[in-house]
Amino acid sequence: MEWLIGAIILLPLITAVVPVVASLRWDNVGWHFATAVLLATFGLSVWVTRIIVSSGPITHVLGGVTQPWYGVELYADEFSMFVLLMTLIVCLGVLVYTRVGGPRGNAFYGGFLLLTGGMLGVTLTADLFNLYVFLEIMAISSYALVSAAKYRWSTYAAFKYLLVGTAGAGFYLFGVALVLAATGTLNMQDLSVRLAEVGYTDPTVVAAFALMAVGLAIKIALFPVHTWLADAHASAPDGISAVISALVPAVAVYAFARIIYTVYTVDFLTTNPDVGTMLLVAGLLSLFMGSTFAILQDHIKLVLAYSTVSQFGLVLIGLSIANETAIFGSVLHMFGHGIVKASLFLLAGMIALRFGGIRHIQEYGGLAKKAPVMAGSFGVLGIAMIGLPPTVGFVGKWYIALGAFEEGMWLVSALVLGSTLLSAAYILPFVNRIYFYPFRGTDADPASITRGMLASIVIGAALAIVLGFASAEIHTYLESAVRTLLEP
Repeated sequence: MEWLIGAIILLPLITAVVPVVASLRWDNVGWHFATAVLLATFGLSVWVTRIIVSSGPITHVLGGVTQPWYGVELYADEFSMFVLLMTLIVCLGVLVYTRVGGPRGNAFYGGFLLLTGGMLGVTLTADLFNLYVFLEIMAISSYALVSAAKYRWSTYAAFKYLLVGTAGAGFYLFGVALVLAATGTLNMQDLSVRLAEVGYTDPTVVAAFALMAVGLAIKIALFPVHTWLADAHASAPDGISAVISALVPAVAVYAFARIIYTVYTVDFLTTNPDVGTMLLVAGLLSLFMGSTFAILQDHIKLVLAYSTVSQFGLVLIGLSIANETAIFGSVLHMFGHGIVKASLFLLAGMIALRFGGIRHIQEYGGLAKKAPVMAGSFGVLGIAMIGLPPTVGFVGKWYIALGAFEEGMWLVSALVLGSTLLSAAYILPFVNRIYFYPFRGTDADPASITRGMLASIVIGAALAIVLGFASAEIHTYLESAVRTLLEP
């Protein structure tokens, strides 16, 4: 059954070319084909998850080549499958939206499958160089999809995204080269042993970590290397904005967590306490600066974009605290953020479709009277984004704050919980407009919103609450994976 994890990656990657080739004869088969492929991939992933829960992690060596210096290994445990299922759930929700909301075309859906395959590859690879390959598959396809919008400046935003993303890839690849030079291997499990033999204070080892950290920070869009994010979100198609805000940073954070705990291990952080401190400071800066930038915006997509900087700063704080409680909080918060943020972007797109392209806070007045389902979903999702109980946004944040408290970091715990006020400052003005201001716009195209689109955001809002109540069950599911991260 080990080959199944390879099939999960290859299914969307190999089939990505089919919609493009189909354009020679059929113009509108891309959506149906992409949906069928991702549904099949999701079903396969659920099957693999059940196997892992009952039998433990799965390792698959491609082609039976086990030599660590050129063999390619895949690895799946509860942590990787948790992120993988989030990716597929969000991608399927995006497909529901794009069927009507667009963009359409076989080439677009071929690129979407390629992007999805790249993200799945990041979550399942156990090799640092192949991690780079999948990150670049993910990045290159996202550059192309950002430029698929009808706006003229989308090409500029995609080009800026490409330049900054390429710089991040260069930093990461340089770090990988240093690791290879120091240890002679790129396999994650082998590296955890050989880096300890070389020494965690060795300048090459530390420099490699720093370079990979900078490269992934750019991919995650942490402050101050977040500058590509706003342009990419504002000009990308709404469905792609949902992906590059909810999923692309999430899989990059997953990759960073693997490098910190699987490759370098917690002993590296213990030996180099300044590294953990720098990660913590970077997370706090992203948390507060991202929120500050979001408060200053009145365009919904820019608000949500800068919110991503803030939310992944919070996730990094949990990872830098480095205990089971905080790491579980980070993983849960990452999953919840993926569902909630993607739903909010799709909802923003639906509101724009129905009400003549509105995007600014002043235009949101009175929408509750015209679109109560969308307004109610916005309210629930907004509460989850703020981090109020009983939503998943609150539970993830609470575990991170509790993890900080367990380590005696009382100030960090207070700052994490206090950041809720900043989140409220950029979400509540929209909720206030929607419910307590008169409607002055035009209900331009009610027929543009399908039942499937409404169902997708209602499911997203429901998950934001259900995941909060199910946090104990999720903790049981992830407990062994989190413990393995800390004690490889």
